[in-house]
Amino acid sequence: MAVRVRNMADLPDPAVSPTPHAAGSAAAADAPAAGVFGLPVASGEDARIAQRRDRLLASLTLTAGAGLMIGLPFALKSGSEFFLPTTIALVVSLALIPLLQWLERRRLPSPIAALICVILFLVAANIAIAAIVVPATDFFRLLPSRINRIQSNLQPLLDLYSNLEHYVNRTLRQVASTPVRPSPSAAVSPPSSIVELAATSAPAFLVQMFYAILVAYFFLSGWTRLRQRMITERASFGGAMATARVLQDVVDDVSSYLGTITAINIALGAIIATALYLIGMPFPLMWGGIVVLLNYIPYFGPVIAAVLLAVGGLMTFNDIWTALTAPAIMYGTHLIEANVVTPLIVGHRLTINPVLILISISFWGWVWGTAGALLAVPILIIVQTVIGAAGRPDITGFLFEHGTLVRSRERDAKIFEDGA
Repeated sequence: MAVRVRNMADLPDPAVSPTPHAAGSAAAADAPAAGVFGLPVASGEDARIAQRRDRLLASLTLTAGAGLMIGLPFALKSGSEFFLPTTIALVVSLALIPLLQWLERRRLPSPIAALICVILFLVAANIAIAAIVVPATDFFRLLPSRINRIQSNLQPLLDLYSNLEHYVNRTLRQVASTPVRPSPSAAVSPPSSIVELAATSAPAFLVQMFYAILVAYFFLSGWTRLRQRMITERASFGGAMATARVLQDVVDDVSSYLGTITAINIALGAIIATALYLIGMPFPLMWGGIVVLLNYIPYFGPVIAAVLLAVGGLMTFNDIWTALTAPAIMYGTHLIEANVVTPLIVGHRLTINPVLILISISFWGWVWGTAGALLAVPILIIVQTVIGAAGRPDITGFLFEHGTLVRSRERDAKIFEDGA
């Protein structure tokens, strides 16, 4: 397109005026550099100051994070009276959310739906604990009178390991010579429900159990409103979608894992109880319940269940090989379940690194004992789901650059598309 010049004086002097390219370069040199979203970016000394400031903030963040990581386990351990029932209530509540949503879709108010969920869980827990505790009370009453049978069954092994014979015999004599506390009354029966068991325990347990029930109820009754508020209060559409996705992933993963593993463990316990009944093992329902409970603890739980079954077999049968049939049946069935059935049903969605499982069980078992070991995998699933959705800390970025969170490019692109 031709441009008409009205006056030659209007033309710039080439010797004085810079060319358009040079003028743009000079303006660009004088003006601060434009960064992301048009924000100015410091250069030169300002950039070095900003870099030192970022490194200082990163160092302070890492120091604070390291202090939190070191102090948190001891805080959880010393405050177990508060943190343990709270964690149990939240994990159980997350597992019950699908049932809560199903009831709410049937036009039931949230408080009533939450009450039904809590009552159903308490009934199931009452039945499970009573099925284990009542036979176990009678079983352990027989233990002092069966020490001689256990010793006679173990005699071939004791002869094989002669160096340990003296120590084992001395230990067995000490156990056999320990006076057995007489029953206060023949009319007193062992606890038959979780309420009766709690009533005979320390008041602290009653308070913790009541507190956990209240936390679970109020969490479930307010879940729908809490979820809506957490989503609608986001500043952007992409943030709202990301929050909804994280919440749904946590609920789906925890409920799917606990629901699937519970169904598998109940089936495993029923099979083992039937097999133990066929070989003449007393209290088969109790052993099946113990297997169901301990199978929630990967790797360690089945080993403990097999050891307990071995002790029960040695107390019951006169032949060591018949006595070892019970733990052999249990562990063989567990190997089939763990290597064939569970991977086939659960699939790869909830696959977790075995090293992380061992670390989680060891950590939470040290913090909260057996209850912590039972909660280890659900807590690990929650943490893994949140980190996978929100991003993991970029320690290398903190140390050498300015990174904070690292997420997959596919998730970032999806969030950006949702926000756009």
